[in-house]
Parts: sequence; C-alpha cells; structure tokens
Amino acid sequence: MAAFGVKQVLSLSILLIFIVETLGGRDFYKILGVSKSATTNQIKKAYRKMAKELHPDKRQDDDEEANEQFQDLGAAYEVLSDTEKRKIYDKHGEEGLKKGDMSGDPFSSFFGGFDFGFGFGGQEKDREIPKGGDVTMNLDVTLEELYNGNFIEIIRYKPVAKPAKGTRKCNCRTEMVTQSLGPGRFQMTQQQVCDDCPNVKMVPEEKVLEVEIEPGMRDGQEYPFVAEGEPHIDGEPGDLRFKIRQIKHRQFERRGDDLFTNVTVSLSDALTGFEMEIKHLDNHMVNIKRDKITWPGARMRKSHEGMPNYENNNVKGSLFVTFDIDFPKGTLNDEQIEGIKKILNQDTVKTVYNGLQMDHFS
Repeated sequence: MAAFGVKQVLSLSILLIFIVETLGGRDFYKILGVSKSATTNQIKKAYRKMAKELHPDKRQDDDEEANEQFQDLGAAYEVLSDTEKRKIYDKHGEEGLKKGDMSGDPFSSFFGGFDFGFGFGGQEKDREIPKGGDVTMNLDVTLEELYNGNFIEIIRYKPVAKPAKGTRKCNCRTEMVTQSLGPGRFQMTQQQVCDDCPNVKMVPEEKVLEVEIEPGMRDGQEYPFVAEGEPHIDGEPGDLRFKIRQIKHRQFERRGDDLFTNVTVSLSDALTGFEMEIKHLDNHMVNIKRDKITWPGARMRKSHEGMPNYENNNVKGSLFVTFDIDFPKGTLNDEQIEGIKKILNQDTVKTVYNGLQMDHFS
C-alpha cells in the first residue's frame, strides 16, 4: 500500500510539472478582460475598445510599458479571434502555440498510455462529434452604416430538437468484429453498431439575432454566429455566417479605406476659383476650396476624410475629389471670342496622341 502511495505521489508531481509547463505563458483572456466563455464578437469588442486606448497614435510619449501592453493586446486578439488557435491555447496555453498543436489528450500522450491509478492512461479516444451544415447569408448594408457602425436585428427561424415518442437509432459507427473459423483461423469483418436514443422532432423556433456592423467593415466580410446554423440530430449545429454586401452609394465610391467622389463646377468657377462643402457619411461637412484654375479631371485629396480602418478606427483613409467642368451651351459672337482669347492669352494647341498609352510613350 505504501509503495502504491509513493507511485501516486511521483505521478502527481510529474503531472503538476507538466501542467505548469504546458499552460504557462500570458493569460490572453485576462489581457482582453473577457471570460473564457466569451464569444468571438465579445472578444472583438473588447479588443477594439482597448486598442483605441492603448494605440501609440493616441499617446505623445514613448511609454515602454504601454507599448508592451499594446503588443500583448495584439497577440491576445490574434489567438482568441482565431477558432483553431484558440482551441490550442485553451488546451495547451501559449507554449502549445509555439510548439504546434499537441493533439489528443495531453495527459495520455505525456504518460505514454500507462495507467498510474488516476484513470488518465489507456482511455479510448472520443469519437468525433458530427456537426450540422454551415449557413451563409448575404446582408445588405449602406456605406453610412459601414462608416458609422450600426446594430441590425434579424429574426431567425431555427429548427430545434424537441422530445418525441419512441426511440431511434443514433451514434451509428463501424466496428471490426473477429470471428473464429476453426483452430488458428480467424476472420475480421466490418459491422455497423448503433445506440438506441430517445426520439426527437425538429420544431422551428423564432430567435432574434443582433449583427453589429462595426466601423470600417468591408464588403464580403463575414459576421459569424456559432451554433446557429443547420442542426444535426446526433451532434452539434453548424454555424451561421452573414456576409456583408455594401449597397452602391450615389455620392461615394469606396476602394479599401479610401473614398472617391466627383464634383461638377461651371467653367466660370473652374477659371476663377470656388469654395464649397460636401456632406460626409456622418453629416459633417468637408470644405473644398480652389484658388487656382481647375481643369477637367483635376483631383484633390483630403487626408483623413476616408473610411475608418477596421483594425484601428483611429486611422482613416483619404477622400479623393475629381472635378468635372460644365461648359456653357450655345455659341459666342465674334466680340466674345476675341475677348476670351485676349483674357486667356493662350496659344492654339492641337496635339494628337494615344491617350490610353501615355505612360508607354513618355
């Protein structure tokens, strides 16, 4: 009995050392200020909030500790926002991420399958849990929503398993069966084995899902809801994903984090200069001023007036304004023609060239 106790103590010591070494490293959940049961959306919200506070662009001084916190925050988000990396981290800690996934039961793999009396070794691996199909749906959003952010409520009718009368075959699997054919002769065959489970029926239930349109989200980006997809009668439901589809805007065109728009001005304004304002996506006014001659196709860049960057809302793209000229209709008399020529004081230019290949011939 005493010998068995020493064996248990030694095994427990080895186990504790293994746990400390395996699960050592930074506590990513603590860094982000979320619980271990936090959803991907909660992790994203926490990251964005803290990133705004700790981002170097918001600090004037070069604080080493703050820079280190910002780096830890980025590392935590990179791991916990990725489903596969998060699984590895939850099982093996940060050290497991560095070494790669140590699949299977860490205790059984460490002890080599030996049973020390604690029940860790020699256990049969769990069967893979079947999963229902994933569902992807398009979600139309406006450019204003992608700029400012918004919450959209969606009613989802999801099939849910409810108890029903009787039993059903479940957890079916293929097993190898050995049959004796005589002295020293055996035959192995495959056989399907099923369990008897209580019967169920699928009943649609109404559920309200809230999709957060975060500032800077991009066309084609997906917003996931874990376990809200198609159900599986013997396993877990799949996931539901909403794919962001930006509705075309009458005034602005988005390319990456930049915005593009066109402004038409009269020939008179183009020659003498003008000042105007453009209403932005959040209704603030962008001042446009030209003191020099504006030619057709001229472009002005307004820094930090584009879309907010999705990863860091403190950074914004640019707004590019291209000018078109509205030439007057009608004809000019001889006196007006001579007057314009005198004012412009410009020689006649008539050059023929391939405008689509200007760079090649320049």
